Amino acid sequence: MITVKNVSKKFIKKEKNKNIEFYADKDISYDFKDGSITGVLGPNGAGKTTLLRMLSGILNPTSGEVLFNNLNYKDNEIEIKKQIAYLSGNTKIYNNLSCYELLKMCADIYSMDKTKVEDRIKEVSDILNLKDFLYNRIGNLSTGQMQRVSIARCLIHDPKYYILDEATSGLDIISSQIILDFIKAEKKRGKTIIYSTHYMEEAENICDDVLLINKGSIIKTGTPKAILKDTNTDNLRDAFISLIGGINE
Repeated sequence: MITVKNVSKKFIKKEKNKNIEFYADKDISYDFKDGSITGVLGPNGAGKTTLLRMLSGILNPTSGEVLFNNLNYKDNEIEIKKQIAYLSGNTKIYNNLSCYELLKMCADIYSMDKTKVEDRIKEVSDILNLKDFLYNRIGNLSTGQMQRVSIARCLIHDPKYYILDEATSGLDIISSQIILDFIKAEKKRGKTIIYSTHYMEEAENICDDVLLINKGSIIKTGTPKAILKDTNTDNLRDAFISLIGGINE
């Protein structure tokens, strides 16, 4: 289980030659259950990406801590990161490599058993339907194909935890569905998936639990069905708007 305990992240921005402190996330606590899909939802600037970066160990919290089965990053960083797949919302990958070469390189980074790499690449290729372009140069791929390759390099080492930031953003319906089917299949394999998205309808369909964030704070958690019931709404989009008191024009 991933446990978030009173986590806050403070940044400093400059306005009119003054340094202004602000919190991207403030006092967030949550337990991400093993073997489940948890949606992290909210508008731009809500604090979703900052939270995911702290979960993945890219950012250190200003206060609070993140634990993976009671292990912290300070003392167990390498052990934890070997179990994580992190997909950022703006991942850049090497355009001059083929998909196959990228996966081989990532397998080396994770010190995978060289006798198992070829089988794992084939398995990942089958999972994400990469076969038709596995040996193509990444720079020649479509946006959807490139995103699938980016996800493939995250899961080459068969991680336990998936932290996915806007995995389907900007993709066509076929590429999106391939990724959503992959997420659901990985849950069946017992993987723990944290899934940030702007597409609340998507989250309703695949998430076991949802964490709604606004202005750096959690405003509601629960199953999609429970949240809809509590807010007397028909969908998570309307539920979110209800919880923040409507949209200010």
